[in-house]
Amino acid sequence: MPTAVPSDGGAVAHDRFDDAAWTARELDRWLGLVYQGPTEATPWGSLLEAIRADLDASFTTLVLRNPGGARRGLIINASVHGPLLPGEPSYSEQFYALCPFVDLPAGEVFTADSLFGEPGWRAHDFYRQYLEPLDLRYILGANLRGNDGVECAFFVSRAHRCRDFDASERARIAVLLPHLQRAVALHATLDVLDAERALYAGTIDRLDVGTAILDEDGRVLKHNSIAERLFERQDGLCLRQDQLHASCPLDERRLQKTIQAALEHYRASALGRIEATTLSRAGGAMPLNLLLRPLAPHRGAEDRRHRPAVAVFVRDPKSSPQTSRDMLHRLYRLTPMETEIALLLVDGNTLDEAATATGITKNTARAHLRGIFAKTGATRQAVLVKTLLNSVVSIA
Repeated sequence: MPTAVPSDGGAVAHDRFDDAAWTARELDRWLGLVYQGPTEATPWGSLLEAIRADLDASFTTLVLRNPGGARRGLIINASVHGPLLPGEPSYSEQFYALCPFVDLPAGEVFTADSLFGEPGWRAHDFYRQYLEPLDLRYILGANLRGNDGVECAFFVSRAHRCRDFDASERARIAVLLPHLQRAVALHATLDVLDAERALYAGTIDRLDVGTAILDEDGRVLKHNSIAERLFERQDGLCLRQDQLHASCPLDERRLQKTIQAALEHYRASALGRIEATTLSRAGGAMPLNLLLRPLAPHRGAEDRRHRPAVAVFVRDPKSSPQTSRDMLHRLYRLTPMETEIALLLVDGNTLDEAATATGITKNTARAHLRGIFAKTGATRQAVLVKTLLNSVVSIA
């Protein structure tokens, strides 16, 4: 008979906890593994292996994304064979359609024998074609469905030499199930945030903007590859003992004062207050531009050295965003030569310099420029540069 779990994911009834026969210390360990799962390199790998060992099972599986059509499912296993269970790809590609458990109500712990009876289960196509060849006989499972629409399934399987799952073992899973459901929802949220972070970080890199995150003491917690390149050059800005310093002694005092002002804005939660400064460079090159923005208060770490406080953005005026030639062609249907001339103009070259760089005559360059104007709608060179810089080309 299926073991029901509260549909709202609330506290598990006392009789389920009593049936599980867990001490408070044991329950604490299991819940720790559940909520540790979203942060693991293989999500819930530790929990799945612990359950497999505790229940003397051949494997445990968490289906985080159901297979569908040409889409492969996202399936995590812990098994006697290691994390890659033999036959798992065939489950995603073929046998998922035969799986008799996917449409069962969420929040109920079931066993295959309790659903079909022993003769019915042994005669089922899913058992005969998929499980029996893998020496898998007894199945315990549950479907999960969160309020945010996240759906997944959990399975434990034993070999033919073993026995079916008893009431105590089913109760253990029932106790963990609501917590696993919450943890899966948390994992889905983290996935979205991580995708957004990767998107924005990639866009910043495409714009050739250096970024650094400072803690409450002004130490650099992390920085991107553009900032790393600037630090290595030590031309205007450098990194010493995890702190930002100006290469020019005359700029050092102003830089430190700017950093401290941004940190004061952070402490005062004045998130709209932005600081900016420039740093001179050797040889009379255009100075670096720095913008410092306080971040929202971080409540995750007690240690101030691990709390992000200020974001620093560094721009080298002589650098240019990474402009996609393919995207220029898609947006404006520019020819290869028109594309090269347009990119050179965006980089600050004159038309004569662009002609020299591409090896064509000035008259030919002017003809190409007229073609660029016609395709982009620009009427003069300054408008063209503004149009391209404000388009999506640089972030493609």
